[in-house]
Amino acid sequence: MEFRRLGRSGLSVSEIAYGNWLTHASQVEEEQAHACIKAALDAGITTFDTADVYANTAAEAVLGRGLAGQRRESLEICTKVFWPTGPKGPNDKGLGRKHIMESAHASLKRLGTDYIDLYQAHRFDHTVPLEETMTAFADLVRQGKVLYIGVSEWNAEQIARGAALARELKIPFVSNQPQYNMLWRVIEEQVVPTCEREGMSQIVWSPIAQGVLTGKYKPGQPPPEGSRATDQKGGAKMVEQFLRDEVLTRVERLRPLADQAGLTLAQLAVAWVLQNGNVASAIIGASRPEQVQENVKAAGVKLDADLMQAIDDVLDGVVERDPSLTKSPIL
Repeated sequence: MEFRRLGRSGLSVSEIAYGNWLTHASQVEEEQAHACIKAALDAGITTFDTADVYANTAAEAVLGRGLAGQRRESLEICTKVFWPTGPKGPNDKGLGRKHIMESAHASLKRLGTDYIDLYQAHRFDHTVPLEETMTAFADLVRQGKVLYIGVSEWNAEQIARGAALARELKIPFVSNQPQYNMLWRVIEEQVVPTCEREGMSQIVWSPIAQGVLTGKYKPGQPPPEGSRATDQKGGAKMVEQFLRDEVLTRVERLRPLADQAGLTLAQLAVAWVLQNGNVASAIIGASRPEQVQENVKAAGVKLDADLMQAIDDVLDGVVERDPSLTKSPIL
């Protein structure tokens, strides 16, 4: 496993992180989830990402139990706050002080830890003064319950505003967690340059585009049984944006390039996002340990300029780059 510093901070994270969105307490039973966590640990992964909203808080608890007994100092545990949780009352959502403080304490209990390494604002909250949000985060840091602060899916202007307040409060932002892969590059024009200026790294989710970049989905054919595209609990809705024959045909044309590099399509996809110097870690999910064992082999892989250009040539016309697609809802 290779490691990278998170922004200008002193925190190192594994190039491949393990995440449990849409899997633990949802697609995957707990025993299987723990097997995937063990596979991640065995592969040298130290960075684990979750969120309170995943499986309505249950995913955090599964991860906490799966990591029980591990040396806490050797792990980086990351979670998030914003989306509605619990019974979804008026204060069970957003980035107001009450929800942030209560969510952080609840996450600590579920994760079975005294502190969160990286606490992330899961989206931007248009309804709460940014000063209130940032002060609540600062208080958690001062209390020792959170070590570092990051955001997820904030646009460039929101990141710049939040980072300025974070600096004033002496709790600088260290990371952003966006969707980023060969097909979805909306952060490249504005978010990445802003983060570079602010001393922040990307911890990216969906590096294999919800499985589309593995080549498992074929043009003109129904999705394989048991795949994410058939999961009506949330997976199918997320992956449908990529399930166009035009996209799937281009993905098939990437296969010779992966063969040339001695990689599977999934490994090529994960390695591709890690070629971006502002990316500190790529989050992989898994429903089987073998998926972890395969994808982790992308760590440390260097793709030459000719191969990167060939990938661009194959995907030209189906890549989404519009920066306005990074947006947060009004809850």
